[in-house]
Amino acid sequence: MNPVLDAWNNASESEAVEAMMACCGARRWANQMVALRPLAGRPALSEAADRTWATMGEPDWLEAFACHPRIGERKATPAPERSTAWSEQEQSGTKSATRNILRELAEGNELYEQRFGFTYIVCATGRSADELLDILKCRLANDRMAELKEAAEQQRQIMQIRIGKWLLS
Repeated sequence: MNPVLDAWNNASESEAVEAMMACCGARRWANQMVALRPLAGRPALSEAADRTWATMGEPDWLEAFACHPRIGERKATPAPERSTAWSEQEQSGTKSATRNILRELAEGNELYEQRFGFTYIVCATGRSADELLDILKCRLANDRMAELKEAAEQQRQIMQIRIGKWLLS
């Protein structure tokens, strides 16, 4: 068994919740994941994470989204330290962006938040700032419900990547 997962299976409830909150900032999701312990390995953990995420609703999604910095920015206010570090890695494609692209991302983030009422969430791993801006522009054409579902799917993808990072920590 993975030593990180083994330690998590045996950790206190609060320590286990804290570990899950770094992977996904929805407290109800984290609590439900902890209630499923012990989990036998990465496949079981990954499957449980998706199955549990599928039971979440808009309040949970919005809570998770709030733990992400805007694309092109570095820190979200309520995010755990580990989550903030992972966000920086995930958004590394924005580090080499031009000022114009960063300005357009900032303007797009603002417009997105005004239109939908939450932070633009996208699985940024391996994507350039130009790609992230193009995705943002396309998603601005969505209606709120379609965008909420898309953002929840992006959060699920981020969660799975972060579970993988956590298991390697």
